[in-house]
Amino acid sequence: MTDEIKLQKDAVKGARAKELLESDLLAEAFASLESSYTQAWRLTTIDDVSGREKLFLAINVVGKVRDHLNRVINDGKLATIELRQLAETAERARRWEDAR
Repeated sequence: MTDEIKLQKDAVKGARAKELLESDLLAEAFASLESSYTQAWRLTTIDDVSGREKLFLAINVVGKVRDHLNRVINDGKLATIELRQLAETAERARRWEDAR
């Protein structure tokens, strides 16, 4: 796969990830999960160490999913900038050839 194709794929993935994170439905799902996990975590008994650890991990996984989507968005932004630079370089080269 050429670099340009990879950059195009990253740009598309970034745009899709941005749409997801801006989605009210996904934001509601993240908030609901975090809230229910936190509530369950607070209601655990002192003896339920394993239960608290599992809920703690679940809360952190929600954050990790959000962080992953943000990384994909940022990679997509960088890919878009690189694609624009490649297009500008190709245009300059074309103009140079035309000027000869």
